[in-house]
Amino acid sequence: MESTRPFSSSPAPSPAAPIIALVDDDRNILASVQMTLEAEGFIVHTYTDGESALQGIVSRPVSLAVLDVKMPRMDGMELLQRLRARSTLPVIFLTSKDEELDQLMGLRLGADDYITKPFSQRLLIERIRALLRRQDASRAEATGTAARGAALVRGQLSLDETRHQCLWNGQDIALTVTEFLLVKALALRPGMVKSRDQLIDAAYGDNIYVDDRTIDSHIKRVRKKFRQVDDEFNYIETLYGIGYRYRDE
Repeated sequence: MESTRPFSSSPAPSPAAPIIALVDDDRNILASVQMTLEAEGFIVHTYTDGESALQGIVSRPVSLAVLDVKMPRMDGMELLQRLRARSTLPVIFLTSKDEELDQLMGLRLGADDYITKPFSQRLLIERIRALLRRQDASRAEATGTAARGAALVRGQLSLDETRHQCLWNGQDIALTVTEFLLVKALALRPGMVKSRDQLIDAAYGDNIYVDDRTIDSHIKRVRKKFRQVDDEFNYIETLYGIGYRYRDE
């Protein structure tokens, strides 16, 4: 079931307002968070199960999705997998406080961030804004890159921010915003080690806290994507206890 009706107390969103898909089977959470997000100027599409959310998001694309894990008619994990098969839409996962496995699985499946329940709505808003800023910054930088006619090329790797496109030996690698920023941070200086803290800053900015496991999960997923087109890909190296580096040619 979907609802897009704005609350009467909320200001009318601007035509360019980001559209958020909010997916949770708890109607109280949906109503409360929808009201808060609309008061902040977002357009909100709400869904109470994964199946209707998938249909809605595919037919009417959104700027970002916030997904609960445990839902009827398709849980959050399956919904995330199906979304990732279609797009690199920014996704924030909602997980139970004690469900560490859900957090790790969500990241491995391609979520950009996660928040544990019960959560502060202000924290959710800040995470949403931070993820959208990262996406906007990538696009803005892409405009500058396009003006110079340059792309980041490292051997078989090509990163074109104008199109948010990553190629390996000419084959497309569909990366999320977070994954793209991580690959870029590593490839900018081949052979130089990046600590997990440095990669967190590159992908999330200074005001968002995530733990080391988040970066590790993203790196594992990036490697998996590259190995789907090149099973001998080994250019992202782990230096245990230190961080990661992009192998020098």
